[in-house]
Amino acid sequence: MGMYCCVPGCDSVSHYKNGLRKSGYSFHNFPAWRTNRGQQISEITKARRMAWVAAVRRKNISFDHISPGMKVCSRHFASGKPASEMQTTHPDWAPSLFLDGPEVKRITSARYKRLRWRRVFAVTSAVKDQLSAVPLQAEQAMQTMDKGAVHDDGDVAEEELLQAEQAMQTMDKGAVHDDGDVAEEESTDETVAECDLCQPRLEEINRLMEENRRLNKELEKRAMGEEFLKDDTKVEYYTGLPDMEVLMGLLSCILPRLSTPTGTLSPFQMLFLTLMHLKLNLPLQHIAHLFNVNGKTASEAFSEMIDVLHATISPLVIWPSREILHATMPYQFVEAFGRRVAVILDCFEIFTQKPSNLKAQAQSYSHYRQSNSMKYLIGVTPQGAISFISKGCGGGASDKHITETSGILDKLLPGDMVLADRGFDIQDSVGLMCAEVKIPAFTQGRSQLDASDVESTRKIAHLRIHVERVIGNIRNKYTILSNKVPISFVLPCKREDVTFLDKLVVVCCALTNMSTSVVVKIQ
Repeated sequence: MGMYCCVPGCDSVSHYKNGLRKSGYSFHNFPAWRTNRGQQISEITKARRMAWVAAVRRKNISFDHISPGMKVCSRHFASGKPASEMQTTHPDWAPSLFLDGPEVKRITSARYKRLRWRRVFAVTSAVKDQLSAVPLQAEQAMQTMDKGAVHDDGDVAEEELLQAEQAMQTMDKGAVHDDGDVAEEESTDETVAECDLCQPRLEEINRLMEENRRLNKELEKRAMGEEFLKDDTKVEYYTGLPDMEVLMGLLSCILPRLSTPTGTLSPFQMLFLTLMHLKLNLPLQHIAHLFNVNGKTASEAFSEMIDVLHATISPLVIWPSREILHATMPYQFVEAFGRRVAVILDCFEIFTQKPSNLKAQAQSYSHYRQSNSMKYLIGVTPQGAISFISKGCGGGASDKHITETSGILDKLLPGDMVLADRGFDIQDSVGLMCAEVKIPAFTQGRSQLDASDVESTRKIAHLRIHVERVIGNIRNKYTILSNKVPISFVLPCKREDVTFLDKLVVVCCALTNMSTSVVVKIQ
């Protein structure tokens, strides 16, 4: 298929009627507006595209709409092809020959040289001062070129160009006297003036380098990296961990499990982003803005890091042996129950969005909370460490059902004592394990308590409050658990029997165990 020139009145074609290709002509596409190479390139390419559109002047060609078949042949360029886009004063920067209409100002080779010379005149004020000493023939040549003295064939008279070039050569050599001799004194003065400018220039360069170092240092402080978290107060506020040493130890543990970094976020930034989202519950879009990434990158980094943390630090939620329990038993428990208390049980709920499935709505609806939620059974040792966390159940499930299906009964040994809230009707279930459950005596339905029951209830209530302190600490430390989570969090993970929310809760409990226990602080 042949190509045609789109300039009005031009009959250039690439092939003869018999299909043979013509020689001597080349066809060129309109320049593209490149916006991804910086502001300067964007402005130059935009101006060039506008110049081409203005030169061709066709009704069906606009800046935003140019058909791929619209091409300009080599006849409309002085050199037979377009110049480079950076040569903005070159005559072939845009089509300039054999155009239809006088409105388009043609850029001839003489005009190109004249524009180049004018730029030389404007470089220094010294050159401007020397313009008065330019020989008369140079001024006459410039005036001739300004008038556009161009022959009918588009070429400037050779004699006029020769005169202009000689004048420019004379000006480039320096100041010209009336007698045509170069004064050595002026050359010496110029050298001295140049030396006088060296010191101010060096001082300006040093100032700019110092300012650059200062700005880079300030940028590093503001960047969400290790430099930002040098203060332990910031570490605790943004991550919930006690200090930088614990944070870096956690990072070293998860590094082998991380996938190859993409370069957008470093492993430290991925961990920092995840802990910040857990601790402050900031929207991921806002966190992405702080880390200078897009929202999708932040979401993927959070999901990957939760998986890695769950696989790495979930063993921190561990059921201690009886020997360890006896060795670390607080004296309050020893005085009240000896060394028999193995765990303090309670349930806490996390609100979720309302699922669209009616069956899921009924299973997750909590009549006590009047909202859809997921319920978790948590076990705390007398020392205040989290030793057990169940998988999530719908908010409508009873405490007894969760206890019997969570697997915690398999961890009890004969002689162990369990402290529980009055809502836990698990005496029969725990009794099968030859263990004992202690709950407040007023759950037994009597209107008045004996003196022994009152004292026992007071002791149980006083010591069982530890688990509520731990639960409150988890919610306060990682506020994402105190707010309504997306329904996607309660969907099962791919090829796993746990949900993303289950992993998230385990991670929060493990991170809480990495800090000082609130029970120890109170004691």
